[in-house]
Amino acid sequence: MNLVVLQNWLDNASFAILFLTMLVYWGGAAFPNLPYLAALGTAGMAIANLCMATLLGARWIEAGYFPLSNLYESLFFLTWGITTVHLIAESSSRSRLVGVVTAPVAMLIAAFATLTLPSQMQVSEPLVPALKSNWLMMHVSVMMLSYSALMVGALLAIAFLIVTRGQNIQLQGSSVGTGGYRSNGYRLNKASELISQPSAPSAENNGFARFETTSNGNGNTAVMGLVTTTPIQNPKSEIQNSEPLSPQRLSLAETLDNISYRIIGLGFPLLTIGIIAGGVWANEAWGSYWSWDPKETWALITWLVFAAYLHARITRGWQGRSPAILAATGFVVVWVCYLGVNLLGKGLHSYGWFF
Repeated sequence: MNLVVLQNWLDNASFAILFLTMLVYWGGAAFPNLPYLAALGTAGMAIANLCMATLLGARWIEAGYFPLSNLYESLFFLTWGITTVHLIAESSSRSRLVGVVTAPVAMLIAAFATLTLPSQMQVSEPLVPALKSNWLMMHVSVMMLSYSALMVGALLAIAFLIVTRGQNIQLQGSSVGTGGYRSNGYRLNKASELISQPSAPSAENNGFARFETTSNGNGNTAVMGLVTTTPIQNPKSEIQNSEPLSPQRLSLAETLDNISYRIIGLGFPLLTIGIIAGGVWANEAWGSYWSWDPKETWALITWLVFAAYLHARITRGWQGRSPAILAATGFVVVWVCYLGVNLLGKGLHSYGWFF
């Protein structure tokens, strides 16, 4: 089969599969009693991932270089990365809500590449001299994978804000650091004490106190359990006036917060490696490690935003709403870095794009 025909078939197939997969995930969220929809959505995302991997492989064979030289190839590589990270996140969280937020983004990117870009931008062309380097695969692929991971992590943070209705709730086990477990809502009781009357938890705990059973090794057992309480009402507090979340929503929120944190923790080192590799390549190609090109500047801004996110979680012990808002801001910043600077102005990275 002609590789060009195969590519045209695969890009349209990827878009169609992602569109159907999005509908499946949305249907699964609307009708949670249909368990087969979750497996069908995962299968659709895996098939789309395979189609895009085959598409990129065909372009690699046809052009003879790694397929990341123009916007069309870049968009499909980004979508492939998003679907790959999605499959990892869904496998870890076992939540169909991951696909509810990632599938439409992947579908829209594939639609933009397939249906919006002019045909001349979809054709493989000879590389410009600056791109004829082994650093093309090292720098650009790592940067694109970091964008994929950061986007998925930010989308899960946005989903967390939706699930929690923007309430400032206290979560357990999502942060590692000096402040990660302060005011965590746990109370230790002896086995002989009743756990149905715990001290009233703070509003950050959303009206729930957690208890589990532990042993100190000398025969005395302590009990911790989950008990529902009524938050203290204060007309001046918006959080305390909010309706308490159900245990199911709390569990889902903790899952989303946890997996978002880990996915962003995966994307940030990739972003760091990509920026360093880009500096080395820039020195070889242009004689300077850093030239404050718009793409470089926004890559630094992206790095600073997610560095602040991880610093707040690891060192300051931030959890819940505040870091989720910071990650959601990072989603916008990533898009400005990836695509916005090429739409707003020219720079050293503008070849193969719109200008």
